[in-house]
Amino acid sequence: MGQEGMGYSSGKAGGGGAGALPMSAARARGASPLSSHHRSRKISRTFNNIKITVLCGLVTILVLRGTIGLNLSLPSHPSDADALAGAKAVEDIDRILREIRTDSDPADTDLDAATANPINATALSASEAVAAYAAAVGSYALGPKIHDWDEQRRRWLAQNRGFPATAPGGKPRILLVTGSQPGPCDNALGDHYLLKTTKNKIDYCRLHGIEIVHNLAHLDTELAGYWAKLPLLRRLMLSHPEVEWIWWMDSDALFTDMAFELPLARYDDRNLIIHGYQDLLFDKHSWIALNTGSFLFRNTQWSLDLLDAWAPMGPKGFIREEAGKILTAYLKGRPAFEADDQSALIYLLLSQKDKWMDKVFIENSYYLHGFWAGLVDKYEEMMENHHPGLGDERWPFVTHFVGCKPCGSYGDYPVERCLKSMERAFNFADNQVLRLYGFGHKGLESPKIKRIRSQTTRPINDKENLDVKAKMSNT
Repeated sequence: MGQEGMGYSSGKAGGGGAGALPMSAARARGASPLSSHHRSRKISRTFNNIKITVLCGLVTILVLRGTIGLNLSLPSHPSDADALAGAKAVEDIDRILREIRTDSDPADTDLDAATANPINATALSASEAVAAYAAAVGSYALGPKIHDWDEQRRRWLAQNRGFPATAPGGKPRILLVTGSQPGPCDNALGDHYLLKTTKNKIDYCRLHGIEIVHNLAHLDTELAGYWAKLPLLRRLMLSHPEVEWIWWMDSDALFTDMAFELPLARYDDRNLIIHGYQDLLFDKHSWIALNTGSFLFRNTQWSLDLLDAWAPMGPKGFIREEAGKILTAYLKGRPAFEADDQSALIYLLLSQKDKWMDKVFIENSYYLHGFWAGLVDKYEEMMENHHPGLGDERWPFVTHFVGCKPCGSYGDYPVERCLKSMERAFNFADNQVLRLYGFGHKGLESPKIKRIRSQTTRPINDKENLDVKAKMSNT
């Protein structure tokens, strides 16, 4: 799956027929523990309660002072000034108490309601767990059900001709979407390489007339982690009817062929373009048959319907844990862990093949997703023998650092190897941009640059200077 720098057995179960499978794995060990974020909220509430206790003590002192007096030499009734001061103090304390109570996250109420009586899977039989899971899944939705999006969009485009669904040159309008966590990375180098991967995407979009969105917000707190892309994609589709294609790319994926362009004419009758392999999907039911680190959705009712069908396995907690058992039982080679978006999509396309697959294009003629470990050490060979614009194993379109997690504190590969490889991939791509201006990196592992072309007093007379693709391809 590889979403946003995060990572993504059992044998096959059944064919590509319909329906969810019965629970066949062991039952969960209980309700999932609170996350560190939830623990921090509890600590914050504890401190707030201490503050409230102290302030209540002050109120009590003021009340006692106003009735029996703290000093026996004082009169039993306070003066007008004392009464006013006491009233002012009580008013201030009330204000402070209100502020303390509003310091908590507005979602705390919902969180408390959700966790006050969590489903305890250990107390359920297998059949009860299946029924509880089905009920929970059935109650989740990404948003209000839309049935006529194609007609709504058609009318909008007809009424707003200043926002056509085609870009200059007649190409379909594309919106590239990526994202990263709202807070800083666990290490400074993670933030540095996140900046580089973002710069890389901006460069590609600028060269090819593509709009880009980098998101930091969790639009649905239930769909965090792997699943955060789904509510974002839905919202962008509905907010940008002028966009024909929504293209998701993980933050840990880089464009490494800056001249290659998507062959969109190939997909005229398709709505989902995703990298993968037909044999791994239909013959082996492999959990890595497709990769959701880079894929395209056409802005249609079909795509909204697929998102609605895809999302219900994603809500964190009981649903995601139980769905993970189904996916591990059904998909070959999948480890036992909570449901991820990639496995869920594969399961959906297999279990409801007749409903979805006629609009899905499984692409492998070029690297819409290219696994980094088999590519980064071959860049020099590629530069010697090939040129940009090919997009396949000779010059990969996308290099995806699945399993590296540069923004996190752990990963499936050594940090040093991942960061060195990301540096090589970035510089390999950046050379193709820099040579437009007569520069290039001194080496694929060096951020330093050198001049590679002499300057001229008449640059616009040089036809090559006006042909971006030719300049990138002239290595």
